[in-house]
Amino acid sequence: MTLTDFEYAYHAPSRVLDEKLGKEFLLAQCSEIQDHSKESCFFYGNIIDSYIVSKCLSALAKTVRSHFAIARGLHLSLRDPIVSVGNKQLKFEGFSSCNGVYARVDIKSNAIDGEFLFAGSTNVDFNNDTVRAFNTVNKDEKLILGVGAKELDIITDFKTTKEKKVSLPDKWIKGLGNVQVYLSEMEFVCQLTKVEAIMLLKSVPKANVKQDFYLTKEANRYKFTPSARNGVLKLGAIHRIHLISHLLTHIDSLSFYKDKDEQSVAVVLHFKNVQMLFLFSAGAYRGFSGEGKNLENFSLNMPDEYLIGINNVFKANEAFNPTLLAIESDIDLELMNHSHAYLSSIGLLGFDLVEQNHFYRRLPFKLNRLRTLNPRYKNAQKLIDQNNIKILTTENGRIEAEVKGSSGVVHKVIVGKYGQFCTCTWFTKNSVNRGLCKHVLAVRLMGEV
Repeated sequence: MTLTDFEYAYHAPSRVLDEKLGKEFLLAQCSEIQDHSKESCFFYGNIIDSYIVSKCLSALAKTVRSHFAIARGLHLSLRDPIVSVGNKQLKFEGFSSCNGVYARVDIKSNAIDGEFLFAGSTNVDFNNDTVRAFNTVNKDEKLILGVGAKELDIITDFKTTKEKKVSLPDKWIKGLGNVQVYLSEMEFVCQLTKVEAIMLLKSVPKANVKQDFYLTKEANRYKFTPSARNGVLKLGAIHRIHLISHLLTHIDSLSFYKDKDEQSVAVVLHFKNVQMLFLFSAGAYRGFSGEGKNLENFSLNMPDEYLIGINNVFKANEAFNPTLLAIESDIDLELMNHSHAYLSSIGLLGFDLVEQNHFYRRLPFKLNRLRTLNPRYKNAQKLIDQNNIKILTTENGRIEAEVKGSSGVVHKVIVGKYGQFCTCTWFTKNSVNRGLCKHVLAVRLMGEV
């Protein structure tokens, strides 16, 4: 597994202070973005739905500490979520260690009474003491949350601690771009009541299973079954869904969404002023970092100056409406649509399934890190640099080309407005369900389409 030179570096650990009326969580933060890293505090205030929020953050902690596909060199200590602060909302998100499960907690404005001191995104330290404390918050207990510290000495009164440094796998950063593309293309399947959801989880095996399961409805009851008959969605490695089981007694309802190509399934847990999203890949050994769902948008050429301008306009968690922005700013609609797709592909846009809109965020990583991590993208660039692409015909928006692969085999590639085709093994096996192959991507990156 490739590791970047980015490290979590917290000057002190997160702390939990027991007060007379409740608990005060002071989450240490760090960011690779200079403007973010120098801010000592992003948010400080009272979480109104304290019990529900603590349960959801506990579930998020459990998710990022989970691993459903053991691989050599896997670092199980990589468990520090990203929080986006702004627009009167807090959004916590992260991946399982195997990268096959993505989870996000959306804390809405009605659940928050506090100060939004700085808008942005940052990593937060979810250490063992903090995670244990989430599980001890009572229904009548007050919860004060600080993302960073208003005064740095607040979290250092107890004892001095060395900085916590953990290398971050590239797949976390790559996955953030892929999941947003999956979410934006999903379709609603069904919504279950609390009782229906609890009964549904009883049909899920607790042991690890390799075969796919299907959600069905029989005699007014939803259940998962290994039979595809009457199935409305397919879920691989179904035992992963037990991540939501201890939350079901607290929900108002639960919704299922599916990818049209059956490559992922989303589950949204609805609470009064909070919602929690889980996105599951097609199987235990399918991490979101390797899907390449966002690769097609990499062929869109967006200059850094344009991206910086967008960043200066939008705040964290603010709804991103490309059509409205194009009209208000007198920007060409096609260019705006391209920027919309590109921002989503590198993870600067998230997607809210319930609201059905994108929201802006500035991830705590440098821009060039977001754009250059995918190996297929790098290999496509290498094909271009080595002059391994020969354009045969270009007519009516359709390109036929020959691309010499790394093994010396020449592949035929067709790219057009109705789709793309390649004779390579990857395309034969996956088509475009897991993103473009490097040969098709190389042709698109040449700027011919």
